[in-house]
Amino acid sequence: MMTKPTGTTTAAGPQGETRTEAQWLEIAREYSFRGRMDKGSFSGPVLSEGRGSVVRDVNGKEYLDYNSGQMCSALGHSNPTIVEAIKESCDTLIHASSSYFNVKEIELARRLGEIAPPPLKKSMFLGSGSDSNEAAVAIAKKYTGGFEVASPHVSFHGMSEASRSLTFAGWHQGYGPMTPGTYAIMAPYCYRCPIGLTFPKCELACLKGSMEVLDAQSTGSLAAVITEPLFSAGGVIEPPSGWLGALKRACRERDMLLIFDESQTGLGKLGSMFACEQEGVIPDLLSIAKHFGGGIEISAVITTAEIEEVVAQRGLVVGHSHTNDPLPCNAAIASLDVIVGDNLPERAREVGKYWRSHLETLAVEHEVIGDVRGRGLIQGIELVRDRHSRAPYFEAGKAISRHCLTGGLLLSVRRNGSVLRFVPPFYSTHAELDRAADILDRGITAAVEELSRAR
Repeated sequence: MMTKPTGTTTAAGPQGETRTEAQWLEIAREYSFRGRMDKGSFSGPVLSEGRGSVVRDVNGKEYLDYNSGQMCSALGHSNPTIVEAIKESCDTLIHASSSYFNVKEIELARRLGEIAPPPLKKSMFLGSGSDSNEAAVAIAKKYTGGFEVASPHVSFHGMSEASRSLTFAGWHQGYGPMTPGTYAIMAPYCYRCPIGLTFPKCELACLKGSMEVLDAQSTGSLAAVITEPLFSAGGVIEPPSGWLGALKRACRERDMLLIFDESQTGLGKLGSMFACEQEGVIPDLLSIAKHFGGGIEISAVITTAEIEEVVAQRGLVVGHSHTNDPLPCNAAIASLDVIVGDNLPERAREVGKYWRSHLETLAVEHEVIGDVRGRGLIQGIELVRDRHSRAPYFEAGKAISRHCLTGGLLLSVRRNGSVLRFVPPFYSTHAELDRAADILDRGITAAVEELSRAR
């Protein structure tokens, strides 16, 4: 992959004039809001285009995008099937009143209902994953009559007002008070068990203890538990086998609904169409987003016909001006065409296996890697000061990310720097994965040497 020297090319602005990265950043300093999830500074790169697994900045430098944008371009940047669907909608119907049905919305609901695990069948379409999670919680509240909702302490469900209240992986400080009736339960973070036990001898004590505490806090108005089948933004943390099933039983015992947030794990990323299918645990509500629109913003909540009937009769109204819009629905139809037609769950297994072999090789070579985990396209490494104490090495992740950025690899830093998460697109080639592993290898070496000299 050829990389052009910094500063040799520029990106076009209005009326065709060209601007350097420094000029773009100067405009950003004056007009742009800098508060964003992983960056709070006015610094590069400033991205200008992308194709497949590669994005390019205004200097012409190329990067392997191993976060798939914001995980929403897992089908590849500017996937041609998605582009054609967008063009079709631009020629027919871009927006329609959310009070009326439109053809693309109905077709998408049918297509999604055909691949969702039974008895999940009924869908509504919104914007971001935060929207769909808020809608799922609203449905659970309307159905049960309760208002209390719990989520594991490493969960991420969005950063809108209500979804942030159930996001316990971070992003809480300075935003209170949170929505009343939201509670954290202990996540099954086996590498760092919150109560110092070991699976399976623990017999899922974290869940049992959490439910006892939840019962004690409840006012008698329990509505739902919302969880991810794999905690992605919380640090690529995998629940042990049996935890999801035990959680479902605990919900049933309390007449609570179970919501699976599959915004990041659904539609093939973990090697099955939906992550919950791998353990045969089907929730009452399931949300999807991210690459559902192939890069266009759209999310969905899927539930059973029985739940939909009850909440509709009770007058549930959820939505906004662009709910069920035909353009994003058409993009999502195209996305399903690609996912099903190219059997992308199988592709995720193949890409994931190849990438995992690289991560495991790096773990042998670098003592700073304490754990390798994840499935399919969502995998991560946890960084430690030493493997015996497992003390998290927060500074290492930030330094490695910086060196990888210089080398041409984009990734996510999680858990305040102690976890690096990788989400390569489905169509990543072996050559691209090899190059990413080489950049990561050199980034780890450079970062560890740099931090050692600073001591």
